[in-house]
Amino acid sequence: MSAPPAPASAPALPAPAFPWDEALAAALGPLGWTPDTFWRATPRELAAALSGRGLGVRDAPTRATLAALMAAHPDG
Repeated sequence: MSAPPAPASAPALPAPAFPWDEALAAALGPLGWTPDTFWRATPRELAAALSGRGLGVRDAPTRATLAALMAAHPDG
């Protein structure tokens, strides 16, 4: 007897695209970087520089907050 086939896993969702326009605007604006500095920096370095200025990524909303927003602004 052979083993039953493994269940098929759900296909992986594609990762969201990197927000290049927003990153460039943040680097050239509030951070005052030159384009050369921006293109030499890693995403982690950009995130650290933004965080140091209080401009970093904020925590995601909780499930309760998201549910309240969805209830307040239903789609179509």
